[in-house]
Amino acid sequence: METVVLTIEDIRAIVQHVGLDAMMDEMIRHLRISLRQFDDQTTVIPIRKGFEYTHPEIGLLEWMPAMQRGDNAVIKIVGYHPTNPRMRHLPTVLSSVSAYDTISGHLIGVADGTFLTALRTGAASAVISESLAKPDAKIIGMIGCGAQAISQLHALSRVFDFERVLIYDSDPAVSGSFAERASFANLPVSGVALEELVTTSDIICTATSVEIGKGPVFEDVGLKPWVHINAVGSDFPGKVEVPISVLRRSFVSPDFLGQAEKEGECQMLSPEEIGPGWVEVIKNPDRYKHVQQQMSVFDSTGWALEDLIALEMFLEYARELKLGQRLHIESVSKDPHDPYHFVHADLSKKAPEPLSFSQKEKQVV
Repeated sequence: METVVLTIEDIRAIVQHVGLDAMMDEMIRHLRISLRQFDDQTTVIPIRKGFEYTHPEIGLLEWMPAMQRGDNAVIKIVGYHPTNPRMRHLPTVLSSVSAYDTISGHLIGVADGTFLTALRTGAASAVISESLAKPDAKIIGMIGCGAQAISQLHALSRVFDFERVLIYDSDPAVSGSFAERASFANLPVSGVALEELVTTSDIICTATSVEIGKGPVFEDVGLKPWVHINAVGSDFPGKVEVPISVLRRSFVSPDFLGQAEKEGECQMLSPEEIGPGWVEVIKNPDRYKHVQQQMSVFDSTGWALEDLIALEMFLEYARELKLGQRLHIESVSKDPHDPYHFVHADLSKKAPEPLSFSQKEKQVV
């Protein structure tokens, strides 16, 4: 049985074939359709779990599962290590995604998840912003200009006709390189003071690595009455980006309530202060159209359905384009009752004589 392995080279080839804009458009479209059709009786998505640690440096490794009953299951392993860019010249988020056949347990495919995570997280903000933000929003503000800010801007610029992009990052080097990294969007980018960004933007995206207990990342001063905020960075208990006073005045929609209450912006709120989840909003857009004229917050903690959609998209393109390595990873013997059968399958090749204990000692010396 073969497993398709997609490396970053395969993913690059797929994106180059499809086109970066077209790929983002497709991710947005698939996610929008999946949310409108979502049925928790056929799609099972548990709250993600993992390891959180502060030694030797702060970080986490967690697993995010999603299963379509009678079809496939996808599990993403994601690592968040905010010192990566500075200490190791690596992205803050690294991940891999794997797909399994729920009938047999067969490992169908494995792919790098770093690009897929950025793509689907940006798409998620675009889909919910279509419902909650003012349709004629012209100014977008990015608080935090790292990797995730790029895909946030990309996705949102595919569904809104922006005229200005305002940016702020606590690291001048990161904000200084943003315009070049975001040049594909063909939008004017201006580095501004944080207060100007907050008071001027119609849509704000927060995607920071603020430390636990050091949030929020902006003050509740002068926000537009209709501003929509995509809060993307919270992923730890105690890590928040949005002032609680803003949350309490806003329509707050979490992507995954149980998760958001633990490690998203919703951890600061009582249950009655939290609005309906984004599935409810996307399924009933007319019911929530009035929210476009008031303050709103999307509490984006990451939902494994997004990973399932992204991986299935790329595996399908890999099949069409004949990309990816097909490897025999699983131990499948001719006799399913004998886990050692594969070892003895070719007896014509004589195995080397095992070393005696004394011979091993000599090798070590």
